[in-house]
Amino acid sequence: MSRSTRRRTPARPGSRGAPTRRAADLPTGPLPTTTGTVELVPDPDRNAVTVHVNGVPSSYVDLDDPGLLTFEYMQQMAAVIDGSAPPGPLRAVHLGAAGCSLPRWVEHSRPGSTQTAVDLDTELLERAREWFDLPRAPRLRLRPGDARAVLATLRDGSADVVVRDVFAGDRTPDHLTTTGMAHEVWRVLTPDGLYLVNCADRPPLALARAEVATLRAAGARDVVMIAEPAVLRGRRYGNLVLAARPPRPPDDDGQRADDAPVPLADDAALARALRTLAVPARALGGAELTAFAGTTPPRHDEPADPATPPPTEATAAADTAAP
Repeated sequence: MSRSTRRRTPARPGSRGAPTRRAADLPTGPLPTTTGTVELVPDPDRNAVTVHVNGVPSSYVDLDDPGLLTFEYMQQMAAVIDGSAPPGPLRAVHLGAAGCSLPRWVEHSRPGSTQTAVDLDTELLERAREWFDLPRAPRLRLRPGDARAVLATLRDGSADVVVRDVFAGDRTPDHLTTTGMAHEVWRVLTPDGLYLVNCADRPPLALARAEVATLRAAGARDVVMIAEPAVLRGRRYGNLVLAARPPRPPDDDGQRADDAPVPLADDAALARALRTLAVPARALGGAELTAFAGTTPPRHDEPADPATPPPTEATAAADTAAP
């Protein structure tokens, strides 16, 4: 599930078609789910709802317009995908699903994409499929389970984009913020793939600094951090998006082809897209990002305790999508 501090009008709306459902016909809550509750709060001005998971606004779903993103951090992620992901259909993995706002946007903006959305809450996924007429497999597979456990079942090089948007309360579980997690993401990504991270933090941004240090310690060859200037300056609580590419493959001699992606920190088109969002944002990279991280140590997995049995949480091999 995702967490966002607020939402605004999107930078660019998607096209609209005939709605398949009306927000007014959806159930009110809170309703029980596997891990807590979900509540749909209708938008009085649109055929849309905000999905509250355990009391936290986690998704905004416009039933008429799957191209509409209103959470600011999702708009920032969309700007990165628009300008820095490979053209055409994408293979995307979303760790943290809630109402599947970003998968709906990818389906809308990149027709023909194949996606997997993962969430610990089985019943939440089932409700989202029912309420929001989500695409069916193989266009969108819904898999219940722990994000890292499900990621470990995916094939090497099988994704162009991996999005981490997982929260327990107001922070991401520790095992999803380590170098071990990053190495698992690198394995699943293509060599020029993108890893997008939603980090919610408050001054002095200790979590964000650790995220940067961890991605770099895991060998990321290209890392930027994106947020509103006030959040970057540590003036208030907010969402920060980290975008990173995996390390170069061992057989890469450093001579990049002409079509190699532009480094994220040097991408003028990305910087311009972020500046022109409804709530302008900027990308911090290079020496600025090094100074931001400072001496913050990276996070590593805790050594396994041989006396502790392995976790029993389901790894979710079953797909909840209808064939």
